[in-house]
Amino acid sequence: MASLYVKYPKTCRNKKSSVYLTPPVSSISSSSSGSLSSADGIKPASLINSQKSSKRKQHYYPHHHHMRSHKVSTMPKRRKLKLKKSSASSSAAATSSDSDTNKLNECRSFINNNAQEEINRNNCDCDFQTSALNLCNVQSLQNDIDHCSNNLENSDQPHPHLPVPAIGVDVGGTLTKLVYFEPNDEEEYGGELEAKVLKNIRRYLTKNSAYGNTGHRDIHLQMNNVEIHNKKGTLHFIRFPTAEMSSFLQLAKSKGMAMLLTTVCATGGGAFKFEEEFRREVNIRLKKFDELDALIKGILYADIHNRSECYYYENASDISISQKARFDFSQPYPFILVNIGSGVSILAVRGANDYKRISGTSLGGGTFLGLCSLLTGCTTFEEAIQLATKGDHTKVDKLVRDIYGGDYERFGLPGSLVASSFGQMNSRERRASVSKEDLANATLVTITNNIGLIARMCAVNEKIDKVVFVGNFLRVNPISMKLLAYAMDYWSNHTLKALFLEHEGYFGAIGTLLLA
Repeated sequence: MASLYVKYPKTCRNKKSSVYLTPPVSSISSSSSGSLSSADGIKPASLINSQKSSKRKQHYYPHHHHMRSHKVSTMPKRRKLKLKKSSASSSAAATSSDSDTNKLNECRSFINNNAQEEINRNNCDCDFQTSALNLCNVQSLQNDIDHCSNNLENSDQPHPHLPVPAIGVDVGGTLTKLVYFEPNDEEEYGGELEAKVLKNIRRYLTKNSAYGNTGHRDIHLQMNNVEIHNKKGTLHFIRFPTAEMSSFLQLAKSKGMAMLLTTVCATGGGAFKFEEEFRREVNIRLKKFDELDALIKGILYADIHNRSECYYYENASDISISQKARFDFSQPYPFILVNIGSGVSILAVRGANDYKRISGTSLGGGTFLGLCSLLTGCTTFEEAIQLATKGDHTKVDKLVRDIYGGDYERFGLPGSLVASSFGQMNSRERRASVSKEDLANATLVTITNNIGLIARMCAVNEKIDKVVFVGNFLRVNPISMKLLAYAMDYWSNHTLKALFLEHEGYFGAIGTLLLA
């Protein structure tokens, strides 16, 4: 065990705060093994509480030249703090990434443990954050933490020993999807203070299904006793509008999450857009991963760990009676993957590491919500879907039978087929008779039909008979899923099967944890 001797440097009195403030701590120098020793030059100072009465003893420091004669002098003891030091063999085998991670955790543990010790010893009334700052000026130490974090962020080497709780986020254009990994053996991480913070975070997450006005935890999707990087734990799934990112960061700060995390696994366009805000607000760096890589990893992982992950609709040709049924996805390849978020990306997947983007469209979930907001005044996706479930698109769309008086048999077009989306809205009388619900339903059908048409063409071109639809556009949206199932079945003459996955839009966030 390597030892650190803490000395008490010269102090200066801050009259307003009635506490002693200390000069900056000297910078930590890294050793080849990534551990710390007394030679590294760490000299944090003690937080000295102000005198509560004239009878209280005043500590004497050798460098003080003036003392009042009626005060009793005492010499503070040198306190011995110990940090773990790796053996020579393990240090030699450790990668630079492991070294940075170990040093990073030791630095944080050093600050947290000493802060708590001083708070307990001095019986401070102030909170931990304030006391820790008064304990020592941590800027130099933070610079070393920043240095280690930056090495981890930019390293190409895997670093599975990320500080817990492990968080993966997929920051989309409309919705942010967050996956929180709660380890079963959380007591082995960090010190007593970190364990308390971890328990507070867990309690907050598990006791609530809503966070503020817009954050929600999908309890029904929770995955228990799963393994991430050789650690057993529980995966929690949380979503909130990307527009509320600032509120999320403030919540993370208030719950002490930043104290336990230095890096968050991230994907999606927002991982670039909000990178600086994460760093500035909570001093957390985003370890960014490719969106499609994370998506594929997450899908394969979820299917392995959830036997009922994949399903399809029986009797797809009749929407009124079609029902969910489990599909065995144990031999998935090849398949077409249609990811419906704000926009749509379509991939041909022939293996775990053999996939490519083959098409897409800008008309996706963001288009549906945007048009519904304009046409109906709704403000949320859930509200738009609720309106759509009560509407009738045939009052808005022009059908084949509106043009031909029935089916167009020569080309096999049924009379119920949409010939022109929103085609009835050319008539003033029709516009006056439709409801918000009808408009929402027509918008949903328009977007869904467009996605289904492109997906089918891609499947035919790639000669693949399984089409997997994922993305938060499908959340609480059975109308679209049944329409997609019907379209794949009908237009392929029962040769194409539309498949769906329970965790819909969370696969990218799951994948970032696996890629870390």
